[in-house]
Parts: sequence; structure tokens; C-alpha cells
Amino acid sequence: MHDDHEQAGAPEIYGVLGQFDSTEALLDAAHKTREAGYRRTDAYAPFPVHGLADALGATRTRLPLIVLLGGITGGVLGYLMQYYMTAVSYPMNVGGRPTDAWQSFVPVTFEMTILGAALSAVLGMLALNGLPRPYHPLFNVPEFSLASQNRFFLCIEATDPQFDLAEVSEFLSRIGSTHISIVEY
Repeated sequence: MHDDHEQAGAPEIYGVLGQFDSTEALLDAAHKTREAGYRRTDAYAPFPVHGLADALGATRTRLPLIVLLGGITGGVLGYLMQYYMTAVSYPMNVGGRPTDAWQSFVPVTFEMTILGAALSAVLGMLALNGLPRPYHPLFNVPEFSLASQNRFFLCIEATDPQFDLAEVSEFLSRIGSTHISIVEY
């Protein structure tokens, strides 16, 4: 963010928000924003828009890796827990069977794998989405309440290396934004 546009005591700017009336206009604007070199952008729509993530240049998520590691961790911990309980902590000779028979550990190991994967999926999703987040600067824009009804929004964040308040506002107007708002923290 460039400090030459801010005065002492002026509120800090989160970004500039452009409002669009249709999915086609939002997709077109997202493509043009990406082509113009803006990378710190986000789009908001009342329903999923096919192709919007690609238009914004979204990268693949790390969630599958987090889930895999959570599942492996859960399975290993489940197996080690059973091994410790039956072979180390409280070994019991039942019918001459070995105390560390892995076959009897399979059901609990499987369930702990599923539990570890499920918990890591939920916690990983929350962490990657930045949730829970009871406050977001966009909530300060009155028009943003329409994002859950019938309007589409594109925000260019002030943390973008190319961000210049006047240029971004003019750019959003040029690509078809029907209403432009400056988003403050």
C-alpha cells in the first residue's frame, strides 16, 4: 500500500470494492483484473460461479495434504495406543496368543485414521479460510449486504503491489463496475 495517498489521521484502507450486476460481468472483470496484473483480489457472489476461481488465479488448496497427514497421524497414534496398552502397560496372556497381534488392532486403527482425517479436514478448512472471523472490513460497506442476495462484488486489496487508490477506482469503473466503494478497516 502506498503511503503517499494517506494523510495523518486518515483511516487505513483495506481495498476498493466494485459492484457488478451479473455473473458474466463479474467473470469478465475478474479476467481483466488478472490481466492487468492485480494479484490480491477476491470476488463475492450470492452463489457459486463456475470459472471464478480460475479467473482470479486461485491456486490449488493444501487441504488434501492436511487431511492425508491427519489421517496418517490418527492411524499411527491409534495403533501405538493399542500396542502400548496390550503389550507394554498391561500385557495379558489370553489363550497363548501374542500380546501384540496386529490383526486385533485393525478396527481401532482404521477408526482413528478416519477420525484424524475428519478432524484435520474441519480444522484445516477453518484455518485456511481464516475462520472463525466475526469481523471483516467489507462489513463496513452498506452495499455489501447485497452479496448474499443478488449482487456480485470484486475487491482489489490495498496490499496488492500495484495498488493505487485513484488508479484502482478508475480501473474498476472502466471494466464495468456499477458502484465503487472504498473499504476502510
